[in-house]
Amino acid sequence: MALASMQRKTNVRLPPEINRVLYIRNLPYKITAEEMYDIFGKYGAIRQIRVGNTPDTRGTAFVVYEDIFDAKNACDHLSGFNVCNRYLVVLYYQSTKAFKKLDTDKKKAELEKVKMKYGLSEEN
Repeated sequence: MALASMQRKTNVRLPPEINRVLYIRNLPYKITAEEMYDIFGKYGAIRQIRVGNTPDTRGTAFVVYEDIFDAKNACDHLSGFNVCNRYLVVLYYQSTKAFKKLDTDKKKAELEKVKMKYGLSEEN
């Protein structure tokens, strides 16, 4: 039986955005890594969980699965899952989007420095 499931997995072609890393939003701020393992571990072996702990990252987490099919299964089943009256938003992590946001934030910061340097403000 295990051989049949292995064969099935090797013949499946997944969309390119699907990967082993899930990005979770709308988590309760007080959730622990252990609680995350309880919720997400039901779908397969987990390599790592990172729960946000700064003001900017609270309510978010990354879950890295050992197997891409486990990550897909978790994403399919846990999107919209209710945890402490909050509905989880489960997405596949996309590094290109993260880098674009960093670039945008960096450009905004540089623009603000230039404005400060030359005494420019929104009123001018």
